[in-house]
Amino acid sequence: MNMNFEALDLRAFLAVAECGSFHAAAEALHLSQPALSRRIQRLEAMVGAALLERTTRRVAVTAFGRELMPRLQRLLDELDASLFGLRQVGGRDAPVTLACVPTAAFYFLPAVIARFGELFPEVRFRILDLSAAAGLDSVARGEADFGINFLGASDAGLSFEALLEDPFVLACRRDHPLASRDNVDWADLEPYRLVTVGRESGNRILLETALARAEVRMRCFYEVTHLSTSLGLVEAGLGVSVLPRLATPQGDHPIIVTRPITPRVTRTIGIVARRGKPLAPVAQRFRDLLIETWADTVPRDPAAAARRPEPGPAPGAPPSDRAAEPAGSR
Repeated sequence: MNMNFEALDLRAFLAVAECGSFHAAAEALHLSQPALSRRIQRLEAMVGAALLERTTRRVAVTAFGRELMPRLQRLLDELDASLFGLRQVGGRDAPVTLACVPTAAFYFLPAVIARFGELFPEVRFRILDLSAAAGLDSVARGEADFGINFLGASDAGLSFEALLEDPFVLACRRDHPLASRDNVDWADLEPYRLVTVGRESGNRILLETALARAEVRMRCFYEVTHLSTSLGLVEAGLGVSVLPRLATPQGDHPIIVTRPITPRVTRTIGIVARRGKPLAPVAQRFRDLLIETWADTVPRDPAAAARRPEPGPAPGAPPSDRAAEPAGSR
């Protein structure tokens, strides 16, 4: 039995152990179930013990199989690392392709890619900065190695590994009345013109769903396609916006500040991948580095560090975004 054939047998066993199903493992490895079963049988014959317990309803790993799994995984990791090194020398690696929501692509990915580039300078990247729904489709179709998204946990064909809770915050000018507060309620936004993204946006759907559960209603005055456009309108003094903290200016912005809103609404940013589909070695290495780097790279809560506005309106400040009130209203 040649070494390459043995490696395929090892991958077959680990795939069944991870998926808990011969059917799912066969699909992930692009094998027929009989072919997958033969590989498992060959491996069991080689080690001289059963690795899986098969019943009509489920597949379970035996005690011996559980003990053997980390050793087999290390063997495959070493093999993959060796092959990866050979491909690096030849410069023939395909790019790592990521389907990423634009906010994470802009504020987070560059730092991780730069760090990875120091370790593997020949690896190229292809970044698909897509909406949440389009990003999920790209991963599901295999166009991307994996994705960074805030949707996907409900898709049976995709796995979702949570990395960060990203709260929705208020963005307003420093000279806005709400900027003087440490915290605002949703009801505090009612008198002001609100800038939101369109209803086709995953962020808008997530936010409205959460607010409906809390019996809070948003009143939109301006509707835009991109979060960056909403910040432009806020900066011009045309309104206030509610958007994920990761999409807001990082650090001490000269014009815009953010404030937390209660009740708190968050989106969960995480890694989306095809369930039961092993990543290519180079993509797996980047994913591991991404997880390792995430906590040190994501921006801290800018509301805690934002400066309070100077008293009084700034010279040349644009007109107030307070909505016109009918006669007799407060």
